[in-house]
Amino acid sequence: MARLAPSPEMTPNPAAAAHHAGRRDVRGGAATAVLALALAITAALFDAEPLWVPAVALGLLAVGMTTWVLAAAHGVAMGRTLSARRVVEDEPLRVVLSLRAGRLPLPTAVLEDPLLPRPTPVPPGRRAARVRVNVRFARRGRRTLAGSRVTIRDPLGLASVTVTATASAPGDDELLVLPRIEPVRASGSGDDSRGARRGRIVVGAEVDVDGVRPLREGTPASRIFWPSLARGAEPMERRLSADGDSRPLVVLDPRAPHSAEDLDAAVRATASLAVHLAGHGGCALLLPGDRRPAAVEPGLAGWDHLHARLALVTESSRPNLVSLSSRRGALIYVSARRQARPPQVLAHSPSAGRVLVVPGALPERRAAFAVAGCHGYALAGGGRGTAAPGAVAAGAAR
Repeated sequence: MARLAPSPEMTPNPAAAAHHAGRRDVRGGAATAVLALALAITAALFDAEPLWVPAVALGLLAVGMTTWVLAAAHGVAMGRTLSARRVVEDEPLRVVLSLRAGRLPLPTAVLEDPLLPRPTPVPPGRRAARVRVNVRFARRGRRTLAGSRVTIRDPLGLASVTVTATASAPGDDELLVLPRIEPVRASGSGDDSRGARRGRIVVGAEVDVDGVRPLREGTPASRIFWPSLARGAEPMERRLSADGDSRPLVVLDPRAPHSAEDLDAAVRATASLAVHLAGHGGCALLLPGDRRPAAVEPGLAGWDHLHARLALVTESSRPNLVSLSSRRGALIYVSARRQARPPQVLAHSPSAGRVLVVPGALPERRAAFAVAGCHGYALAGGGRGTAAPGAVAAGAAR
């Protein structure tokens, strides 16, 4: 909801926007002036002294109101301040619109902006005003905002001037809406949901043994180096070095969606899965156009750049799937198309676990998890094992 508040101390930044007077409408003032002239001529021709009073009054009114509007429009300054240049879908963005009069107070004015739900009137006599509004965007992508404008009128509507503010620097009128992050939830019943409730994460980075080190408190039994205990030596544990090629890989394929909503759902699912897996050891993310996957670390270093790129993904983008043929780690393939069969590259991948994620739900198939309006389906078979049905959703219960 827009809120108008007086702001006499406000000083809009003149460098933030360029202002120019656009349409001037003085037809009402001109018509009133013509009427005054006609009355004056009639009074002079017929010596009708009573007509001089309305003739002079209408003439002064037309000239006075038109002059007031034109003078008030001169020097008007407007500004638009955004709390951020990037905002996540459906999250509020605080916007402050500022208006400052020139030498004369504004007679009456109406402030318009693409972020306002409706034109906002400015009470007469104000020298400055500020409009505060919280806006939300339901769809991701880049938004180019049209400039604010104010229409200044006299109280009688005899004249009006519209002043428009335009961005003076590239990017000042742009806003980036990022895809929102949604939780990954286990779906179905039986083994799937039980595995998720236990918090078991099956899709994780594979690791290689890289020597041993002294046993630390809390080390799982599977990593204890039992031969050292058998010899009566100091307890040791296996030291594991993560292989970057063994991290779970999330791949986005935005091609051929049934609708724009399906594409947005696939992008949200990709972002949500990347953030989810980053919280459980990290993952890799392959975006359309990239030759190599980008790492998503547990601390989400560099995630802002990837998040912004996801906001700009289009259905014409094509993923590079060549590297998937030798991928060792788990593979999560997010498709914007509701396909019942996995793509050929996924069907023949030697990955340790393979998951197909599509918008909506596939009939006659049981989903392992749901995220952002999409469902994930674990694929049986594969080169080095299979992914348990509750693989990715397992961490959601933690």
